[in-house]
Amino acid sequence: MVLALSTATAVLAQQGSSSSPIPGSRPNIPPEILAQMQREEAAYQAMPDTPGSGPYPALKEEDRSLPEHTVYRPADVASLGKVRLPIVVWGNGGCAGDGAGQRLHLAEIASHGYLVIANGGIKSGPGTTPIPRPRTPPPEQAAGFVPPPPESSAEQLTQAINWAIAENARQGSAYFGKLDTNAVAVSGWSCGGVQALTIATRDPRVKTAVIHNSGLFPDGQARMRGMELTKSELAKLGSPVIYILGGPTDIAYANGMDDFVRIGGVPAAVANLAVGHTGTFFQPNGGKAAQVALAWLDWRLKGRREGAAWFVGTKCKLCTDAEWKIEVKGL
Repeated sequence: MVLALSTATAVLAQQGSSSSPIPGSRPNIPPEILAQMQREEAAYQAMPDTPGSGPYPALKEEDRSLPEHTVYRPADVASLGKVRLPIVVWGNGGCAGDGAGQRLHLAEIASHGYLVIANGGIKSGPGTTPIPRPRTPPPEQAAGFVPPPPESSAEQLTQAINWAIAENARQGSAYFGKLDTNAVAVSGWSCGGVQALTIATRDPRVKTAVIHNSGLFPDGQARMRGMELTKSELAKLGSPVIYILGGPTDIAYANGMDDFVRIGGVPAAVANLAVGHTGTFFQPNGGKAAQVALAWLDWRLKGRREGAAWFVGTKCKLCTDAEWKIEVKGL
């Protein structure tokens, strides 16, 4: 299944917008922009799954022992030899329950030697059937309207971490001895980024967080259930974090930049590419944002110096790329 209303529209709704008639509802997007989003959604729905550009062609699948999640992994785990896969858990845009919503991005990460687990089953992409998303009532009918709860939760990210660690230890598992259980990252887009931050502030197993087009609302201004984490809780972050934002036109830009300013106890970075709130998720292999996320993960989870070279030093890769604006502290 896939949500017929644009994924980008759903993400805008969950992150919140000053043009929304009700907190947590679908923004009042101009008809021509909505039509464009719907065309882009249809094109993305028709795109085939891709194995990523890394040395380990990836696939996505559901595993019956981990309901309501989608696993992205190298297709041939048995041939990894001494390679151990770090674990990355993912919160979807809009806190959606579709683990295939950002499939190109997640397959790209997996293809470079990671086990990636997204919230929700496979509900979009090749072989699925579109279903309509319930629409927010028009303003004149909105009295008493309560936005629906999110389709996924931060707790599902913890479930994914627990499952992966258990599978690594279980004889007979395809992942037995194949995972690096000391290298765990949380990541997510928009509302899913808040889910990732929630776990990063609570779970000492998390070694880094990669937050896409997201940021915490000022206290008392959360737009929906599942996004209640307060700014003060950023002080509980116990590992390095990077925000990958879409520049000033990204509706999460102000919140994300404010998070970066407030973070003080751990190394932090914020990288902006002027593409707006939908980032580059719908581009082949997840586009440029996926490459930045991958470089950060390679540095923080695999200790690769070539990953660090994207972020540190006056001649770092992002420092010298005119398309990106990067700020760092504590690195």
